[in-house]
Amino acid sequence: MPEHLLFTAAALFEAACRVDLLPEGHRARRLHGHSYLAKVRASIPPEQATFPGSEASDLHDRLAACVAPLDYRLLNDHLEHPTDENLARWVRQQLGIAGIDQVGIQSTRDAGVDLDRRENAHVWRRYVFESAHRLPRVPHGHKCGRMHGHGFEAILHANMDLGARDIGIDYDHLDGVWAPIHAELHHACLNDIAGLENPTSELIGSWIWNRVKPRLPELSWVTVYETASAGAHFDGRHYRIWKELTLDSAVRLARAPGHDARRRIHGHTYTLRLHLTASLDAVRGWTLDFGDVKELFAPVFQALDHQPLHELPGVEDNDPASLVHWIRGQAEPRLPQLDRIDLYETRGCGAILSWGEDGPALPI
Repeated sequence: MPEHLLFTAAALFEAACRVDLLPEGHRARRLHGHSYLAKVRASIPPEQATFPGSEASDLHDRLAACVAPLDYRLLNDHLEHPTDENLARWVRQQLGIAGIDQVGIQSTRDAGVDLDRRENAHVWRRYVFESAHRLPRVPHGHKCGRMHGHGFEAILHANMDLGARDIGIDYDHLDGVWAPIHAELHHACLNDIAGLENPTSELIGSWIWNRVKPRLPELSWVTVYETASAGAHFDGRHYRIWKELTLDSAVRLARAPGHDARRRIHGHTYTLRLHLTASLDAVRGWTLDFGDVKELFAPVFQALDHQPLHELPGVEDNDPASLVHWIRGQAEPRLPQLDRIDLYETRGCGAILSWGEDGPALPI
């Protein structure tokens, strides 16, 4: 598949609202507030950037200016019905830029809405269950063969495809769908549950999918976090996994104008996500071992972490786009299942390089 480069940005704003469309007595009809996070992904032609390499920061500045009128304001003064979906549509319209791939509003850590390039609304909601498990089919001596536990997280993603309807995001409905599943998984040994005798992240995801889909036809993905930095997605057909790493690196942007501070050596704590797609191993019950992904990527990681990236051989510059292209070139021979790389300089701000099928958005 062709390579696809997107720049990403995120901006916080604090606002109050009330959603009068909800039934009488619903808590969200009362005046309340959120720490919102607005997110955008867009393709930006080089000629539209302030300078080559400024695309992500330019996009952030544009998004921050867009949501500034909402900060510490009553959202009802700007939107008649300030649901997350309607807020995302408002941001998309106000941004007024070409090449938008996705706009999202994250109203809490655990819930939000993303509008795709067709402006379909994808609602998501995160849930936590505390469980034990062991993987009985791993090689002898593998740590996951021992009984252990996780604070698992699951995200239900649903493509509501509601167009211009005033309210289409019903977190309460998702909560109701999830409740019986939570009762079965929470404070349990997953191996004791029928269908989860080999509870890998991938098989937990498909197990949840098979129980949710009949009650939620709009379900598009199930995401399972085994840890805070690794997990799996399932869409009824395909399995995808990701592994997240952090890099503490020094950089300088050689193509920045002479007066721009980014020409000086500075640094970031990067968030790097590697996304991989592979068939399910019929014996192990996983696509790839997260530990193997980390080990195979280790030489690339060591070249990036606690290093001056402006001295990195073969890298064009130190902007996010240049770095994700360099990472692909180094990592793909070691990890042929790799099909997407996310690199964020700061929260939600960076670049995404993909050359596979689209996967779901993850919370930032």
